[in-house]
Order: sequence, then C-alpha cells, then structure tokens
Amino acid sequence: MKFMTILRYLIIMLAMLSLHNAASAQLPDFPLNINAHLESETSKPKAGSSVTIAIVMNPDDGWHGYWENPGDAGVGLQLDWTLPKGVTAGKPRFPIPEKLIISDLMNFTYEGPHTFLVDLNIDANIALDTNLAISVDAQWLACTDRICVPEQDILSTNLLTGDGAITPASAAQFGEYRAKLASPLDQEATYQIQGEKIAISVPLPNNIETDDLYFFPVIQSLFDYQAPQNVKRDGNIIIITTALDQYRNKETIFNEELRAILQIGPGNGIELTAKPGIVEGGFDRGFAEDVSSIWILLASAILGGLILNLMPCVFPIIGLKALSLAKLGSDENAAKREALSYSAGVIFSTLALGALLLLLRAGGEQIGWAFQLQSPVMLLILFLLMVFITLNLLGLFELSSFSIGQKLTQGSGGSFWTGVLAAFVATPCTGPFMALALGAALILPIYQALMIFFGLGFGLALPYLAISYIPALRNKIPKAGPWMEVFRKIMAIPMALTAIALFWLLYRVGGSQALAIATIMAILSIGLIIIIRRDQLNHKKLAPSPFIGFFIAACIANYFIAQAKPHSIIETKKWVQVVPFNAQKLQEYRSNNQKIFLYFTADWCVTCKINEASSIQRKEMAQYFTQNNIIVMEGDFTLKQPEIANVLNQYGSAGVPLYLYFSPAQKEKILPQLLSIETLKSEFSS
Repeated sequence: MKFMTILRYLIIMLAMLSLHNAASAQLPDFPLNINAHLESETSKPKAGSSVTIAIVMNPDDGWHGYWENPGDAGVGLQLDWTLPKGVTAGKPRFPIPEKLIISDLMNFTYEGPHTFLVDLNIDANIALDTNLAISVDAQWLACTDRICVPEQDILSTNLLTGDGAITPASAAQFGEYRAKLASPLDQEATYQIQGEKIAISVPLPNNIETDDLYFFPVIQSLFDYQAPQNVKRDGNIIIITTALDQYRNKETIFNEELRAILQIGPGNGIELTAKPGIVEGGFDRGFAEDVSSIWILLASAILGGLILNLMPCVFPIIGLKALSLAKLGSDENAAKREALSYSAGVIFSTLALGALLLLLRAGGEQIGWAFQLQSPVMLLILFLLMVFITLNLLGLFELSSFSIGQKLTQGSGGSFWTGVLAAFVATPCTGPFMALALGAALILPIYQALMIFFGLGFGLALPYLAISYIPALRNKIPKAGPWMEVFRKIMAIPMALTAIALFWLLYRVGGSQALAIATIMAILSIGLIIIIRRDQLNHKKLAPSPFIGFFIAACIANYFIAQAKPHSIIETKKWVQVVPFNAQKLQEYRSNNQKIFLYFTADWCVTCKINEASSIQRKEMAQYFTQNNIIVMEGDFTLKQPEIANVLNQYGSAGVPLYLYFSPAQKEKILPQLLSIETLKSEFSS
C-alpha cells in the first residue's frame, strides 16, 4: 500500500480520535481557527411548521473546513443537538464544496466562509410564546496545508413561538445561504459498477457546458478521488466514468442509492440521487484500454461462435443441416444459396436476441444471455417445436406443406429458419472467447454491441459457408443415398433429448402446472397436424375451425403457464456441499477473510452442467475444498434472479457460467469457463 494512502488513514483515525476525546472533555480555552455561530431565519417560528437554522462557519486566513464527505483525508461536521420537547432537527444541507489537493490527497473543503442549513420541525401542540432554547454541540476539523486541529464549540440561540414572520433582511441573508446549495435534480440518475470502474448517467440539458463538471459523491471510501473523471455527452445525458478506490472494503454488490453533488460551474451545482442500473456506453473507454479495440472483441465473438458449433446445444440442428447439405450433392449454386440463407437466419436470430437483451436491460431489467429460457412461455414453444421435429424425423407423419424436418432442411426459406432455430437453441451454451465479447457487448454503445452479436452469428454460420464455398470441403460430404433415411432417424435421438431437457426446464420454471399445459398442448398440436394431413390427402379444403380452436387453446395455455410457479428442487446428494448464493452472506465470508469458490450455473446451461459433473462435483474436489478450507457457494440462474444478474454484470459476464475465487491475500480471480480438476487446483493455489 502506498505511503500516502497509509498516511490518509492515519490522519482520519487521529482526527476522529481527537474529536471523540474533545467531545468528552471541557471546551478548549484557546482561540478557534474556524469560528461558528447560529442564526435563525425567524426568531418567532410558528408551531406546526419548520424554521431554518444556519450554522455559519468563518475560517481564519489559510484554514479550511470539510464537506460531509471530506475526500481522501479529513473529517466532516458532526452535530449533537439539545432541543426542547416537540422540536426535532433534520439533516444538515451542505453548500457545494471545493477541490483541494495536498500531497496527492484529494480533499473536499471550504476555504472561505460557509454555512450549513438545518431545518427544525416545531410540533403543532407547542403553545404560543413558548421559549425554545436551541443548542448544538458542533465538532469539526480545521486544517491548513500543513496541520490539522480538531475543534469544538457549543452553539446556541433562543427562539419564541409566534407567527413565523421573516424580516426582509433575514430573508435576503438566507437567500444568499441557499444560493450556495446545489439545486435538486428533478430526474433520476443511474450508476453502474463494472469491475474497478463506475459510470454515472445524469440527465442534463445539452445547453450546459461540461468543461467544469465534477462529481462529488456523498458516500466515502468508494471512489478513487485522485483518478480522473471522464465526462462525455450523449444528447441530454452526460456520462461520468471514473475509478473505484482499490483499497476500499469491497462489496460484492452495491445496490444502494448514490447521493452526490454534480458541480456544473464555480459555485453552481445540482444535487442528485443515482440508482443502480445500466449506463449505456459508460465503459467503452475502459474496454478500449483493456482489449485494445472493438476489432479484438469482434474477433473473439466470431471465434466464440465458431467454437459454439462443437457444443452439445447445437448438435440436433447440425444434424438437420447435414441432411440438407447431403441432399444438395454437387450442385454448387444451390449449396451457396443454402449457406447464405442459413447464415442470414443465424445472424438475424443473434442480432434480434442481442437487441432485445440490450433493450430490456436499458429498461432496468437485470437479465443475461439466454434470458428467453427463463420464460415458461418460450420454453413451451421450443418444447413443442422439438416434439414436432422429433416425430417428423422418426417418420411418424409426413406433411408436404407442414413437414418440420423437410421444411427446416430444404429450400432457401427452410435454411433461413434452420439458422434462426440453430442460434436460438445455441444460446444456453457459452464457450471460450464468448464471455469477453458478450460481456463487453452489454456495456458498449449500441452499434458496437450489435457488431458483437453479428460476429457471434457469423462465427456460428462460418462452417457452412466454408463447406458451401470451398469445393474441396463440399466434396468430403457423402453423396445422397439410403443412408440418409437411417441418419434421419438417428438424428431424432438428440432432438428427443432436447425436448426432454426442455420438458425438465418447464418443470423447474413452471412446476407441475407447466408440465400439464405442455402435455395438453403437445397432444393438441399433433392432433391439428393429423387433421390437416387427413384433409390434404383427401383433397379437402382446410376447415378454419381446427385452427380457431388451437388458437384459443394456445391463448389459454399462454395465460395459465405465465401464472405457473417455479418448482423447488429437492437437493440430491452431492460430493461437494454448496452454500446458496447470497450477497450479504458472501460479504460476511469475505469480511472474515475466508476463501470462497463462487460459481453461477443454470439448468439450461450445458457448459455449466458439464463443468459441474467433470470438475466440481467430484469426490477428489470435495476433499480438496475441505482440506484447504474453501467455502463453495452456488448461484442458480435457472430462474430470473436480479441479484445474480447484477453480479454477472459487475464482472463483465453476459451470462452463465461464471466462476470466481476469493482469496484473502489477493483480488478476486475470474476462472476459465472450461474447467478441469487440474485447472481448479492450479487457480486456487496460484
């Protein structure tokens, strides 16, 4: 730790100790360096109203006092009121402070006369002409650029309840006091913490210059006050980005309101309250520094999408596409059309999902990648689709116009929808390189974020583009023949497994009610297809009644499945006993200097489940965690959990899995997304 940082804490501790001792001792008989007295806006406050009291501070030349957040060193004003019965004091209001840098320490101070305002509330039951003896034990720190002296004085005034009249002179004087306060902002600001940085979005008319802006946070020991505050404007919004204090007592999640004063010129500022949320474009500079350029992120997205083809999530769709390519044979032009159409579908789907994700997050929703699989309605749609494809691949029904398998593998239009389905089904999987790209996409400007989602879709489609446009690769595909019918039935197996997995997810997200609805809708859907097939074979005109009936059933199903309650899983025996994620509990563990392995998972995340089965939930690792006193904490993101989404966002992750290791001796460590027992042990010991 730097010497000046150590000195900073010594100054604060000594000053606090001195003030505490001064409070319990007799008042000093030597002259004060900052003199103080009380003034009242009216000497005859009206019962049932409030009166403003001014604590007027007059520093001697070369001396200064402190704002409520003193900055890197110092102590703010402390007040201990003695009030008559029926009189209560509000919180003090502080004028806009000034920045003062001494020995590389940033201080928020007042170098000239300054005034704190406090409202006293007078009970309505206090009788007229009642004497009100007002007294406050005030303690403050007076400093020069070389020394600091804790000071204290008992300030008092006497009031008499009356009609509340204010003299013109008093009104003018208090008008001057109030003019030095910050004006309240009538709109809500937003802040977002990302790693070691914080971004604050403040609504501010575009006619206000940003050259003299400075953000004074009320909360102490969160910001790095010596770090620059980068300010940029986006229409009527300004975004301030700066660094957090690296020596702060780190909180896993900072969900509190952030009060502050935004200085917008000498002696002029606004008082604001910022709530946690998404600050669009708040961290683009930080990512430019961390990963060099948007092009590296785009390359990571393309590579991540390419690797996604090897993930189990997309195996069923790959099978459908393989059938399509085999049917094309040596028709080069048809193969190119198929590849372009399929790629368009993949890219369309990733862009649409990405845009919807960004839109919902901008609206305050705490969600991550694969958010649609937390919706029982969307799970029902996917389940029914997988059921249809499975039955069609098995040959249980053939519809020239409605054949799911054929429509998804034949013709350019079919290839487009195959691509849409492939990208949609692939979203539960995340692999290498995707975490960096998708995490960045959530905080980059919209056009750059959409480039990342485009790159992900392009990478997912790249193998099919390569096969279709490179004859040497296309010639490796077996020619069409009887084997295709066997292969088609084999591909029904992964489709059926996908349907079963979605059925299980419906149970997790919507319980028994969701399962009952899914079963009924599957039966009705198959019945509808049979009716359509029968009418077509008999050359009958399709009757509208089956469609109307199915539409009504779908609306009813949508209503009831949206009301379904999640199912509470009965924990099965595991080798490694985990503690359910809780931000407060995590903070307690960290405060006690305990080692923690925290992982975030979901039932729809195939990568997560593979890592758990192969590397985490193993007897060897259970013994390792016990021997090394490592607490294992699990965050289940199967259902929508804003608290978990907030943590994922804090660590730059668009979704699960996310693996974190907290060691008392060093900063928390983000572990790789593909794990092995050797990887875990290496990360824990390094």
